[in-house]
Amino acid sequence: MLQGKTAVVTGSTSGIGLGIAKALAAQGANIVLNGFGDVEGPRAEIAALGVQVSYHGADMSKPDEIEDMVKYAQATFGSLDILINNAGIQHVARVENFPIERWDAIIAINMSSAFHATRLALPGMQAKNWGRIINVASVHGLVGSAEKSAYVAAKHGVVGLTKVVALENATTGVTCNAICPGWVLTPLVQKQVDAKAAAQGISNADATKQLLGEKEPSMQFTTPEELGALAVFFCSPAGNNVRGVAWNMDGAWAAQ
Repeated sequence: MLQGKTAVVTGSTSGIGLGIAKALAAQGANIVLNGFGDVEGPRAEIAALGVQVSYHGADMSKPDEIEDMVKYAQATFGSLDILINNAGIQHVARVENFPIERWDAIIAINMSSAFHATRLALPGMQAKNWGRIINVASVHGLVGSAEKSAYVAAKHGVVGLTKVVALENATTGVTCNAICPGWVLTPLVQKQVDAKAAAQGISNADATKQLLGEKEPSMQFTTPEELGALAVFFCSPAGNNVRGVAWNMDGAWAAQ
């Protein structure tokens, strides 16, 4: 379905980003990976799906590196057709105790990077009259949680940006949508589970149950594979007139 298309997926060396990259690759899209940590493992997984895969190590807090990544994708594969803005970091603290540098970093990586990548990718998509911009927001783009002020603010901002980009391109073949996962067992969330277990002297299984029980009525994690399948739907002909939505995959979290 996506043969000949190229997707840039930020923060894709693990977790949600890698899940989405693999789902797009399985449909024939060439992939530009981005992120820190192990690169060769994810690269090999995607190459095994029979597509071309490349890597750009842009720091998503730096607009000039984001620009270099977009240009690299266009130069390497001839176009950038699908942009997945997924890179994200987290810090948990009350507002009055929130470190200023952590606030600035979260806003830069979780929100501003999506703006920079989008503004740079749009002209090429508009010229071809086809493009898909998918912002990985969060259920925290729809509701709040205590001690996550920067993350919640950034993700609400991403949902707002999604709507504006969708409106500005509504009569074109370029769509923009947001995916809003609840709990997904990524390395980021595993850290929160481990911290909860250590703080309360409970098992990892009990900490997991507690984490899900507080917020997610389904009592199950959303998987990167499920999120990847939703991204593929947005890229399919069936998604042509899905524009500006914030689609939550959150086990009924936001329904409460």
